[in-house]
Amino acid sequence: MLKIAITGNMGSGKSSVCKVFETLGAPVFYADKEAKNIYYQEQIKSILKKKFGPHIYLSNGDLNTKNLASIIFRDEKALKFINNLIHPRVYDLFNQWVLQKINAKYCIQESALTFETGNYKLFDKTILVYAPDEMLKDRIIKRDNYTQKQAEERLSKQMSQKEKKKMANFLITNDNSRLIIPQIIKLHEMFSNPK
Repeated sequence: MLKIAITGNMGSGKSSVCKVFETLGAPVFYADKEAKNIYYQEQIKSILKKKFGPHIYLSNGDLNTKNLASIIFRDEKALKFINNLIHPRVYDLFNQWVLQKINAKYCIQESALTFETGNYKLFDKTILVYAPDEMLKDRIIKRDNYTQKQAEERLSKQMSQKEKKKMANFLITNDNSRLIIPQIIKLHEMFSNPK
């Protein structure tokens, strides 16, 4: 079975692309969603409280995402610490999930940080969902209610799309200039019938 990673910077539309792949019958593992669940494991909560203080979680036990974001977007060491703590666990969950999908021709992992974490090396192929930087910024301002400064700060912490384009095996352009479904179907057919 082919293991395919789909990635893209914030606002690129990678989740929408993955939904289309799912409609075509491809199993999709949403790494970013799984990563969020890991923050609620008792062992992880304990590690994070010790490292960043108890205010990293709200009084109701929820992760204080604004607090965490303000820490990791200002401190490279903190970001690296979080990535090293969370991402290996996500990949372990992915490997367990893959074992249940053994009859599929290919499977997909959706993750924002495939290239940043080096996880792209663990996949047979990678797909970058691409849209121009200005479009990404506009999308996340509308979607997440960010200010322009917040959107620029978040995007600046991700690897540039120019670098990602060099590393990706395939590109899906999601900039309203081309329909994405034909691009996805072409890849689906290629992965379903490998030569």
